[in-house]
Amino acid sequence: MSSFHELIAFERETQALGQIAGRLGWDQETMMPRGAAPQRGEEMAAIEAVLHARRSDPRVADWLETAKAPDDIGAAQLREIRRAYERAVKVPGELASKIARVTSEAQGKWAQARADEDVAAFLPVLEEVVALKRKEGQALAAGGNLYDAMVADYEQGTTSSEIAEIFNAMRPGLVDLRARVLEQPTPAGLAGTFDENAQMKLARKIAKTFGYDMSHGRVDKAVHPFSSGSGLDVRITTRTNPLDPFNCIYSTIHEVGHGAYEQNIDRVHLLTSLGRGVSMGVHESQSRIYENQIGRSRAFTGWLFKEMREAFGDIGVSSEDAFYAAVNRVQNGYIRTEADELQYNLHIMLRFDLERALMLGDLEVQDLEAAWNDRFLADFGYAVDKPSNGCLQDVHWSVGLFGYFPTYSLGNVYAGCLHEALRRDVTDLDVQLAEGDTSVATGWLRENLQQFGGLREPRDTITHAAGSAPTHQPLMTYLETKFSEIYNL
Repeated sequence: MSSFHELIAFERETQALGQIAGRLGWDQETMMPRGAAPQRGEEMAAIEAVLHARRSDPRVADWLETAKAPDDIGAAQLREIRRAYERAVKVPGELASKIARVTSEAQGKWAQARADEDVAAFLPVLEEVVALKRKEGQALAAGGNLYDAMVADYEQGTTSSEIAEIFNAMRPGLVDLRARVLEQPTPAGLAGTFDENAQMKLARKIAKTFGYDMSHGRVDKAVHPFSSGSGLDVRITTRTNPLDPFNCIYSTIHEVGHGAYEQNIDRVHLLTSLGRGVSMGVHESQSRIYENQIGRSRAFTGWLFKEMREAFGDIGVSSEDAFYAAVNRVQNGYIRTEADELQYNLHIMLRFDLERALMLGDLEVQDLEAAWNDRFLADFGYAVDKPSNGCLQDVHWSVGLFGYFPTYSLGNVYAGCLHEALRRDVTDLDVQLAEGDTSVATGWLRENLQQFGGLREPRDTITHAAGSAPTHQPLMTYLETKFSEIYNL
């Protein structure tokens, strides 16, 4: 067997073990007994130790030295394996294992602190997570910018300064449009109580409508919606609120975007380094275009309005136009995952600046709540009322996902480029969406982007699909056009 084939066989086993680790995380969020958290932390640490040992195995370096790629796919596999190996050998195995153990425990403590509205109960373990992630960042950066090294885990080829440049270009337009919209009357929202079992039934129907394959996936409930797995086992979660069915519906569509990306990757890449989404920014482009440009479009909401009426009866709005305005209404709120398209990126910009400061030592954990509250007041014009609406609302920092948040807005930028290209190529898109048929839209995404997995680098992936290099301008044009029409600006 050649060096290349020995390496790929070894990599397949490593990828399979990684899927097992992911399933442990899924179980922890959905079905694990609360009292099992300490043991689960040990289990996660043990499997992370095995994974780290494999990823940093000296044989990988030997194979990489002599392996000859048989084709472009093989060359891309070697590129990704080399990147993972070079990262793994920089981080001591003991540190990787400790991060896995502490973040597993921190996740449970975050959930309890969030439920209790008790920031003080969470800060000690968060302080430990931050200290460990700083050590990891220093190891990865090797004297460079440690936050850039963390961003590279989620969006390779992009630096924090490049992200800041994009955000700085977007912020003035977002703030201006938000101010003009909020001067107008707020459209009526839904009214009534919405049975949570009925919400889950509708959520599963909508998941199938967007092409999610239930024979290789499932929809469950979690505190914080997420997607898990790849290939033949891709699972998503959502959440319900009896007073706000949109929370469930659009969380589901969002996670279906993630899940469908993983399900639609060409099976030739199964359990290889190319058999998953290429980056979190590209992943978010799929979840956001499913959720927003498709799911919140005038055409699709016309179909959804009928489905809502059938599922719940009187929902408080009586026309498709009123329903469309309700789906897209802009109003004050605290929760990132519930934010409208217009304000969502402002939530991300806040988190990006705070976590970068945390990692670079410009902000200490004990000062995080005050810094969050001050920034939120400055950006949104009103004060945070409770911790679950403030610095305790997101799970990401508890599990050590520093560098992850900016990819949400990069995903929005990418989605803007993809939507522009989709509209160019599919001229009758709205006719299909009005019938609840998303197959051409999702098929376009599958054929132009999803099937390739990690074959290309992130920006090249978007450029290939959209036909031009990514820029924030299509997103800003889309937002200005859409909300100007809804609010008669």
